[in-house]
Parts: sequence; C-alpha cells; structure tokens
Amino acid sequence: MKNLFQRNLTFLSPIIFILVWEFLSRTALIDPRFFPPPTLIIGALFSMAKSGTLYTHLSISLLRIILGFLAGAIPAVSLGLFMGMYRTFRSFLSPLIMALMPIPTLALLPVIVLLFGIGEASKIITIASSVFFPVVINTTLGVVNINRVYVDVAKNYNASPKDFFFQIALPGALPVMMEGIQMGQAIALLTIVAAEMIGAQSGIGYLIWTSYKLFVFPSMYVGIILISFF
Repeated sequence: MKNLFQRNLTFLSPIIFILVWEFLSRTALIDPRFFPPPTLIIGALFSMAKSGTLYTHLSISLLRIILGFLAGAIPAVSLGLFMGMYRTFRSFLSPLIMALMPIPTLALLPVIVLLFGIGEASKIITIASSVFFPVVINTTLGVVNINRVYVDVAKNYNASPKDFFFQIALPGALPVMMEGIQMGQAIALLTIVAAEMIGAQSGIGYLIWTSYKLFVFPSMYVGIILISFF
C-alpha cells in the first residue's frame, strides 16, 4: 500500500504544476500570450501531429543526432583506445585535446558554418565535435586505468597487439567508455537544438526558434516538451 502511494505521489507534483499553470493562464495572472494554458499546448501538439509537421521536425532532428553522434563517437573511441594503449601516442595528442576541449562547440559554430555552409554538413559536424571530446577522454582513461594485473598477464603470455586490443583494452575500458558515450549523447541533444536555430529549415530547434520569433508560443512549448523526452 505504501509503495502504491509512493508511485502515485511521483505523478502528483507534475499534475499540480500543470493545473496551477492552467489556472494562472486562464485567469490572466500570468500573461497567456507568453504562457498559454497547457490545454492549448496539448491542442497544438495534436494539431501538429495530425498534419505531419511534428513527425517531420522530430525525424529530421533524430537523424541529425544519430549521424552526428556516430561521426563523433566512432573516431573518438578508436583514437581513445590507441591513446590508452600507447604512451607515446598519448603524450603527443593529450596536450592538443586538452587545449581544444574547453572551447564550447557552439562558440565554433560560426567557423563551422563558414567552412561547411549552412547545410546538413555543418550541423552534423557541430554535433560530432561536441561528442568527440568526452568520448575520447573517457575511453583513454578507461584503458589507462585497467587493472595492471591483466596487463602484466598479457605481457607474460606475449599477447599480440591485436589480442591485447580485443581481450584487454576494449573490455577493460568499456565501463568508463560508456560513461563518455552517455555524456556525448546528452551533449549531442543540447547541441542540435542550438545548431538548428541557425540556418536550419527544419528540426525541433528550428521549430522552437521560429515559433518564438512568430509569437506562436503553443508550438514553441511543443518543441520544448519534445526535447525533454529525448
């Protein structure tokens, strides 16, 4: 009974929040132009779903996220594994990666647009750049922090680089590497919204920004809600 109450309690605060918002907006205690009632937002959601607009923006954003994530994560994992395995390689590249990592990818967005235009390539490269650094750093740390016992056993048995890579480095780095991949997924989501606000003609970020500029706030909130469920 207590567990049932706890489960029901988790839904209570969102419901209260929505009801209070609805009341404040309907009674004009908050400006309904900027904070439309949730019922109007839900109506806009169903209207956009019925017309197909919602699925168009959603599918395009998802495709960009997937392509950008793969373009950033695959080379990052490969490079991170090699940096972890070879100290010389790591010493050579670590200063460069550490110097570039603090630069926000969105700060480089104008440069990326200048180099690749405002088409799909710039958006995918922006996402890939934001994903690359957390993945490569975590993968490298995962290999470096492998239990030395496993490394020594591999050396004693004269394991080939191929065997060491697939049997020691990759499995040993996997837990930390997955943390970097999860971080990269979250960063990719934040990046796509900002990237689509600049020069895009579709996507959730475009929907949010265009709705804001046109004062179509129910559609803007629909985009924000969709992002929260990614």
